[in-house]
Amino acid sequence: MSSHPLLKVEISQLSVAERIQLAEDLWDSILDHQEELLLTEAQEQELDRRLESYHQNPTAGSPWEEVKQRLGFSQ
Repeated sequence: MSSHPLLKVEISQLSVAERIQLAEDLWDSILDHQEELLLTEAQEQELDRRLESYHQNPTAGSPWEEVKQRLGFSQ
């Protein structure tokens, strides 16, 4: 599947914050249909590994709101 050239130009004219918001909006639209997402065994294992890592150290990393703020994105 190839993207539309005009869409690429329009996206490139967005600010970084606007592109991040677009990516979030796209991801949310995918999550609305997550039953269509099929994971490989390797992907499932990696997700399980990351979840276990989180459970072992839930304070590691940064909250999403903090990451967005560091990136200069504010709502």
